[in-house]
Amino acid sequence: MKALMVVGTTSHAGKSLLTAAICRILARKGWRVAPFKGQNMALNSYVTASGGEIGYAQALQAWAAGVAPRIEMNPILLKPQGDMTSQVVVGGRVVGQTTAQEYYEKYFDMGWQAIEESLRRLGSEFDFLVCEGAGSPAEINLKHRDLTNMRVAKHLNAATLMVVDIDRGGAFAHVVGTLELLDPDERALIKGVVINKFRGQRSLLQSGIDWLEERTGIPVVGVIPWMDEVFPAEDSLDLMERRSRKNNADLHISVVRFPRIANFTDFDPLEAEPSVAVKYVNPRDSIGYPDALILPGSKTTIADLLTIQKSGLAEQIQSYAASGGTVLGICGGFQ
Repeated sequence: MKALMVVGTTSHAGKSLLTAAICRILARKGWRVAPFKGQNMALNSYVTASGGEIGYAQALQAWAAGVAPRIEMNPILLKPQGDMTSQVVVGGRVVGQTTAQEYYEKYFDMGWQAIEESLRRLGSEFDFLVCEGAGSPAEINLKHRDLTNMRVAKHLNAATLMVVDIDRGGAFAHVVGTLELLDPDERALIKGVVINKFRGQRSLLQSGIDWLEERTGIPVVGVIPWMDEVFPAEDSLDLMERRSRKNNADLHISVVRFPRIANFTDFDPLEAEPSVAVKYVNPRDSIGYPDALILPGSKTTIADLLTIQKSGLAEQIQSYAASGGTVLGICGGFQ
């Protein structure tokens, strides 16, 4: 089975973007390629043609590869519900609800079995797999129960790329530190480093690249420039970094940022419109008077309803609607 693994030094380093890009590149070269992420923790999900649920990022990666999304591309999906619990989706179907400790005890073996079976099926139908890790592969306290990083890479004996976010600072330390914390057989699989989110003049980075290659013995195989276009995120932490730069937009749309907001990728098409500015409003913020207000999906509808009632946001929404404002509810927001 031909496979490439993409891991990151941190969350939001750019693993999903790089995986999608490689899928597209290989597909254009004539390969029949499929994305894969063994275990994903995300509230943004996609329902496949078979009715099973997978992470939205894996659906987008499948589209990049020119194939239909399938449950085998993301056999385990954990959907956080708050209070340190998550809904567990295995093979596209809900199998239970668990805490982190219970998950390792109850679902680890089931999860690895689902991963192995999915890899076998995809491997029998596709020429190449591009596999994505989660978070960092070097979380020492979690490695024994990590189902989706170097365990998958070793299982496939996959050449592995490590992507690092240089925009947040400390990128060279992130790379060196991550490599130091990997076991020797894991480090041996790291064949290249990709620097992501680089701003500025490429030539100014070269001395750092030279030092990193000499220090680690691993080549830097690519530098990806900063892109303003937002790639669909997997969790709501990404919303904290989003700021609309469309000061001259014709339409201003606000979206309530529920504590347990789900499927906020629904609004990516609005953010892509040059004439539309999208603003995420926290429960304790003032909503003002936008052209429209959206109540998005929620993984825990009642709890989020209580939050906006206690914060006073519910009263603001009622006043906004009574004065002629447009309110759209989706899924949990509609309820």
